[in-house]
Amino acid sequence: MSATSTAVARPKKSVPGGSKSGGAKSRGSKYSHKQLWFGALAWVIAIVFVLPYVEMAITALRPKDELTGSGYLPSRFEWANFVDVWDKSTLGSNLKVSLLVAGMSTLLVLVVSLPAAYYTARKRFRGRGVFLLLVLITQMFQPTSLLVGLYREFYILDLLDSYWALVLVNGAFNLAFSVWILTAYFSAIPVELEEAAMIDGASRIGALRRVTLPLAMPGIVTAVIFTFIAAWNEFTVALVLVTTPDKQPMTVGINSFLGAYRVEWQYLFAGSVVAIVPVVILFAYIEKHVVSGLTAGSVK
Repeated sequence: MSATSTAVARPKKSVPGGSKSGGAKSRGSKYSHKQLWFGALAWVIAIVFVLPYVEMAITALRPKDELTGSGYLPSRFEWANFVDVWDKSTLGSNLKVSLLVAGMSTLLVLVVSLPAAYYTARKRFRGRGVFLLLVLITQMFQPTSLLVGLYREFYILDLLDSYWALVLVNGAFNLAFSVWILTAYFSAIPVELEEAAMIDGASRIGALRRVTLPLAMPGIVTAVIFTFIAAWNEFTVALVLVTTPDKQPMTVGINSFLGAYRVEWQYLFAGSVVAIVPVVILFAYIEKHVVSGLTAGSVK
């Protein structure tokens, strides 16, 4: 055969399962479908949880003559309900009391729990495990089961029908959770960071303020939001210990719209909408810190 003879073309090897780009495209498309299904499921769950709040807002704007109607949306929105609810009740004073009690309770919890949690995390004293166990056990007690004793105690202290009774009760019953979660955060922060700061000239308090507290900020924010919400939503103790209408918090003040023979549904829901606004604003403002606080430690 001559050198100029044509070479026989070899058949190309076929790649099992198709081309590489086709397989990647298929995998990418499959992943997109999975994302789509998870997104749709998340929207369905979100709508289910949001619908009661939407119904509450709609009822707050519903005219009085349409409260028992079958339609989901009213024929008109009665914005005057939000004006009347301030004029016909002590809702303004109740809102101030709730902000004062929740804020003071949260501050009291932080002032007590921060040094207690820091000392528990840094010192291995005798009975440390028993102390943490007792702190956790106190979470099992509910204020409702202790109402008789609480009423008697504040009667002796002459603190009935006062803001301080609510502040002390809410602070005491939320202190255990704050101590527990802050102890876990302080224990997760290496003590060598504080020792390095003290070698550079910082005092123990200075190292705590400049090094430890900023690193433990997600845990502090988590304790703040949970304490504030718990104090804001408390009802039973406030109903028993405080009897003057303008000294009661929002949870008790809203209850005044529930009469013996009729219920002012439009004012009840209008007050409920007003009551959730401060909590929503607070949670939206520090939500990223709460999420990081709750998930801290999940990834090593």
